[in-house]
Amino acid sequence: MAKGEKNAVLDKNSVYILQAGTPVFLKTADICAITGKSNQWIGQLTSQGTLNKTKTKHGSLYELLPNIKAYCEMLEERVEERSDNPDIQKLEIEKRQADVKAKKIKTTMLDYEMKELKGKMHRSEDVASMTADLIYAIRGAMLALPGRLSVDLAGISDPAEISARIQKEVYLLMDELSSYEYDPEKYRERVKERYGRDVTLGADDDDE
Repeated sequence: MAKGEKNAVLDKNSVYILQAGTPVFLKTADICAITGKSNQWIGQLTSQGTLNKTKTKHGSLYELLPNIKAYCEMLEERVEERSDNPDIQKLEIEKRQADVKAKKIKTTMLDYEMKELKGKMHRSEDVASMTADLIYAIRGAMLALPGRLSVDLAGISDPAEISARIQKEVYLLMDELSSYEYDPEKYRERVKERYGRDVTLGADDDDE
């Protein structure tokens, strides 16, 4: 303090100025803390002449009141320039629209994720995998058919009876395949692996 302790109260790390208008000088770090800007930004404003340092016995420092006033005036000028510049207005409108669009996309993606986590929506790759499982099940059943029929058909000489026997086995096979369902546990494991979290499929069935 230039005028001694009568103009200020020192309390540990704090200083309270008692006399209005007493010059207060701050370091660059203090100005950064007040404005919330980086050291580089404050340095740029200083080099441009917006902010100014004063030589003191403690080195070149920023006088608080005139520099804060200059900083506020700069902000006001920028706001006025933006309000008077149609190009800047257009850019700000586009930015707001882009922000709204991005939020909508994020919300949609979160909705899709929740539906997937609940087992109400499947990804195309999961559908392809489940379809492949069904195909393999059909393939396995078809390959097993000759073995199931070979012994029975060996003792039959009547073509009509052979045909009826084969038809019966095909119907049995089709009936077995009609009840085929994908394994929800396998799907649950795929989703858990993808999101890295515990998943309870079928929860909140009242949700859309």
